[in-house]
Amino acid sequence: MSKYSIAVIGDQASVMGFKALGLDVHVAEDTEDARKALHDLAHGDAAVIYITERFARDMAQDIARYKDCVTPAVILIPGKEGSLGIGMRNLENSVMRAVGADIL
Repeated sequence: MSKYSIAVIGDQASVMGFKALGLDVHVAEDTEDARKALHDLAHGDAAVIYITERFARDMAQDIARYKDCVTPAVILIPGKEGSLGIGMRNLENSVMRAVGADIL
């Protein structure tokens, strides 16, 4: 049985608190760092990858590569600057695809 990990990608101030929860934290200085971390984790043992909306905003195509995969599940979270609304829009789109109606 494989052991899967849960990872978080984002700027230092937004993600360091997740380290206390035992998550695999990857601090990114810029979008390229975040992009590299995403692909490395996706091809590794990560089952769930949380990424801050700030970086996800510029990585839509990279994240879309994993949208229909069983693992990893890529989930957008707000960063230290607050929510940009991207994560909620993605959730609404996923629900719409699954259910056929906007129930949120």
